[in-house]
Amino acid sequence: MLKSSDQANPSSMRTIHLLRKLDPQAWGGTEMAIQRLFDGLRNHQVTPVVYCPRVEGRNGEDLDPLVEAGHEVQRFKAFVPVLGMPRTRKRQLIAVGGNLMSFDLISSLWQEKNVALVHTHTLGRIGAIARTFAKQRQVPFVVTIHGGVLDLPEKVKQTFNEPIKDGLEWGKLFGFLFRSNRVFQDADAVITCNPKEAALWNEKFPEKRVVVQPHGVDVSVYDRDCKEQASAAFPQIRGRKILLSLGRVDPIKNQVFLLEQASEIFRNHPDTILVLAGPCTDEPYGVLVNQRIRDLGIADRVVLTGGLPPNDPRLIGLLQAASVLLLASLSETFGLVILEAWAAGAPVLCSGTSGARAMIRPGENGYLFDLEKPATFHQGLDETLAKPLAAKNMALSGRAQVRADYSLDALAGRMKNLYTELVEEKLCAS
Repeated sequence: MLKSSDQANPSSMRTIHLLRKLDPQAWGGTEMAIQRLFDGLRNHQVTPVVYCPRVEGRNGEDLDPLVEAGHEVQRFKAFVPVLGMPRTRKRQLIAVGGNLMSFDLISSLWQEKNVALVHTHTLGRIGAIARTFAKQRQVPFVVTIHGGVLDLPEKVKQTFNEPIKDGLEWGKLFGFLFRSNRVFQDADAVITCNPKEAALWNEKFPEKRVVVQPHGVDVSVYDRDCKEQASAAFPQIRGRKILLSLGRVDPIKNQVFLLEQASEIFRNHPDTILVLAGPCTDEPYGVLVNQRIRDLGIADRVVLTGGLPPNDPRLIGLLQAASVLLLASLSETFGLVILEAWAAGAPVLCSGTSGARAMIRPGENGYLFDLEKPATFHQGLDETLAKPLAAKNMALSGRAQVRADYSLDALAGRMKNLYTELVEEKLCAS
């Protein structure tokens, strides 16, 4: 159990937040968005109390960015309630925040005092436990959709909805007891990070309060030049045009697509190097990525950085030095990395996910491509690399957009206002 060394402001609103995962060595866009939200909420007299699964073998307070930022973090023991599942598959489910179960969480939540609101950032059994606790305490219950539920490509939906085949899922009983099928129906507000997802939820639940709340970025973090730290850590990039892919190594992020295009990329642009930055959260896919690199004979042209901590100078330096950020995801309902690239001054070339389409105006602040038509990818890349001044101007346009629309303080203030309205409505209804 980890706690901030600072005492919470007694006059602040105490809110409980349930997270599906929080691994300091596998920090991704969702974790970064949550940390920034919590930093902003604290400035608006809201005290977030984080509940998240323990990370096996890595439970030191000095490793946790949220604790280092002064937030209270309570870790509970979680497990995959499936008999006969291979250990590798269980690790994968835990790494990506699968449908976990926890008895520790139940007992820990029921000891909480002075809770004003419960906010879950995960669904399934953990989200259902949060729902039950909120109902028992008669406080507002908020659900944030980070990765998309309705706004997903059909292929991705099928993958998420596939029944577990490599074991007996005895945990269904807990989903039934805690009514995991009621998480959305019983929420006082559903928060999405893009308008398309919100529109789909409004169609499904026309009476439900659905709020669009994008993620934010602190542009000042990218003001200090960190390119030399990146070059020192990854000397292979020196003297090369960096094609940066930033995201966890996972089928959804689709790094293999970029590898399949690599031969043509390097033939057309011999001064480039492909950098895949991010932790591996899917071991079989990580094996596939490494195998494709070997098979294609491009090991000297591809850099795998592994996971890098949030705001790490090496990561910031890679973004600042990148000739272009490449995002080949199958699904991105937001795409925080796009904002981070803009903040660092990097041009962006993204697959046409709903998140990217909501932010990118092709030819003005970036380019989009169609995964089914690789020629559109190469066209966008050729255009970006052939006209570096125009690409830089597009990145500057994106940076201005970040400053105007994705201010951390303004977004946190909107969330605080929502919390206050929900608490007042709940008090009036009681």
